[in-house]
Amino acid sequence: MAFEYTHPMTRKELNKYELPDSPGVYIFRGLRGKILYIGKAASLHDRVRSYFSPDLAAMRNSAIAGMVSDARAISWKKTDSVLEALILEANLIKQYQPPYNAREKDNKSFNYLVLTKEDFPRVLVVRGRELFGGSLRTKNLKPKTVFGPYPQGRSLADALKIVRRIFPFRDSCTSDSGKSCFNRQIGLCPGVCSGEINKTEYARTIRHIAELFSGNFMGLKRELAKEMRAAAKSEQFEKAEELRRQISALEHIRDVSLIRDESRVSSGGTGSTGITSRIEAYDVAHTAGAETVAVMTVIENGEAVKSDYRKFKIRTAKNDDIGALKEVLSRRLAHNEWPLPRVIAVDGGTAQVRAAGRVLKDVGVFIPVVGVVKNEFHKPERLTGDTRSIEEYGKDILLANSEAHRFAIEYHRLRRRASMI
Repeated sequence: MAFEYTHPMTRKELNKYELPDSPGVYIFRGLRGKILYIGKAASLHDRVRSYFSPDLAAMRNSAIAGMVSDARAISWKKTDSVLEALILEANLIKQYQPPYNAREKDNKSFNYLVLTKEDFPRVLVVRGRELFGGSLRTKNLKPKTVFGPYPQGRSLADALKIVRRIFPFRDSCTSDSGKSCFNRQIGLCPGVCSGEINKTEYARTIRHIAELFSGNFMGLKRELAKEMRAAAKSEQFEKAEELRRQISALEHIRDVSLIRDESRVSSGGTGSTGITSRIEAYDVAHTAGAETVAVMTVIENGEAVKSDYRKFKIRTAKNDDIGALKEVLSRRLAHNEWPLPRVIAVDGGTAQVRAAGRVLKDVGVFIPVVGVVKNEFHKPERLTGDTRSIEEYGKDILLANSEAHRFAIEYHRLRRRASMI
């Protein structure tokens, strides 16, 4: 804490804090450092500043406005991702029980992550009223480990989707039933139901999930690296590759879905938090496989950001639009320095949407994908894919797709002319 004021803080006084533009947890403190409120942020700088906007009372409930008037100092802790911030926020709230977090909801309204006491534990999101009211016992479920409380249930659910892609787990299927559940078929259950995983292997997965939600990210990555080396040494190469993928996914978590609630509460969409509706669109162009290229275009808040447009000469896929799409997305996701979008738009239908989704899943990225389906005249006919994104960003998706088509054709023609000279 660099400063502590004896009066309510102002926006001007906030400028004395060098809040970083990175994910993390922020703490509002009262007199003598008393913790008043703990929250998470995709951008600590923008999120904390939003509390000092002139229309704070209109945007937030009276309790939060009262908290800001009681605040005398701010501290924070940076994290590598919003997922880490969400987990750290819950652990700190549990440790310190800040008064203004408690006033937002009582314990029965919060959400908790529960690992059950079974041979093959389930991983469940449970309301406080179920956890403390005994309704889990009526379902013959006993909590073994509980994490939380998590103030925003939607953020926890989205976080669990990311985690499940890295560490598939059981939630509702019957163990050793001999029949694969739906989640097993799509790779989100490790095969507890079909008997493809034993208790020892599954216990290791549960231990990894517990480490993650305990906030021990570095310890978890070290443990996975140790297991990977041991698997490679014993020539279990398939297992070693899966562990390598898990480590890579943890190191490259791109959890834009977790800022959805934050951006809506703070600014009704965009603005005071600095979180923008960045849409990235991809298109491929070639002539019978010759001079195959792909492009990325960017629309933010309804406007083209041409400085962020990118061109890609396709190296591997020739006369294969889906293969080219996979290549360009893989190469784009390798650029950690580029900001990630809220939505990815691809030219095409279900096949293209699924192909893009597989690339994202392989690197542990959770970003909605929307496909722009064209008619015989190559005009947009309909949008397919993530319905929420279509409803919220439909116009921007169409604009981004139109720009991608124009930019791809332009780049392809340039390559063709160069090849003829």
